[in-house]
Amino acid sequence: MIVELYAKSDVGRVRRGNEDNFLVLDLSTEKTWTGSDGAKPPENLTRLNLGDKGLVLVVSDGMGGALAGDVASRMAVDSVRKMLIGEGDAVCDPDVDLVECLKSATHYANNAIHLRSQEDSRCAGMGATFTGAAVRGDSLDLVQVGDSRGYVIRKDHIRLATKDQSLVQQLVDVGQISESEAETHMFRNVILQALGAQSEVTPVTGRIRLRQDDLVLLCSDGLSGKLRAEDIQQIVLNSKGDLSKACDALIDEANNRGGEDNITVVLAHFSGDDLEPPATDRITIELPPLEEDKTLDDTYEADTEPH
Repeated sequence: MIVELYAKSDVGRVRRGNEDNFLVLDLSTEKTWTGSDGAKPPENLTRLNLGDKGLVLVVSDGMGGALAGDVASRMAVDSVRKMLIGEGDAVCDPDVDLVECLKSATHYANNAIHLRSQEDSRCAGMGATFTGAAVRGDSLDLVQVGDSRGYVIRKDHIRLATKDQSLVQQLVDVGQISESEAETHMFRNVILQALGAQSEVTPVTGRIRLRQDDLVLLCSDGLSGKLRAEDIQQIVLNSKGDLSKACDALIDEANNRGGEDNITVVLAHFSGDDLEPPATDRITIELPPLEEDKTLDDTYEADTEPH
């Protein structure tokens, strides 16, 4: 299988600092690209042959204000990377499914971030969303904590592959508000869980069978809060397969619509003889219900220095 990749993170037009981060990790070569590394990707990481060990993609949106949000999202991607490649005090069993390793890594990251927030007063109350994709063979498993999103574009169809762990999503689920009302609801930034915010976390998973020419997009709410799914699809398809151009265009449009938040996009295209052609545009994703009932306010004073 051939995977083409690109990722980009942008501070937006309002925030002084960027508290988003991303991770691209080829487990076969252990080559890594994170948002902290800057805009230029490592050599041979924007187009690769998927190895037996698989590939992991992550978007993380930090919260907590000033220093803390950046620390939280950076710790999220670094902790996951370390565990998945066996660096440090936590190692994932190579015989375990990759998605189970990624879930274990989210618990590991949660513990690390929570401990740091307890020990360092500058980081008190910090947390981070986490949406990751574990790709091995033709299976793509999503692991989510919070409200960063994953989309799948197949032929002329786009599907939201994750379910926001947010208060407004719960209100939508029980019929109290509509999807359109959720987009502007006063509590739209209240999420149900985040890495580091509590001592325990419950990642939610979903599985997709990849098909020829599928596109997978992970993003922070700096993008999904500004662009509808149909807008995202149109911009990506208009980029004619140029993933770098697509990332730039998505971020530019989010900024054109206000850019109040940091914006992060990870985009992957899957092709090769190992993948079956899509029979239809239908994309089947199993998403189990969220078991947590806690709520967290995913807002902060971006210009306030911690004390």
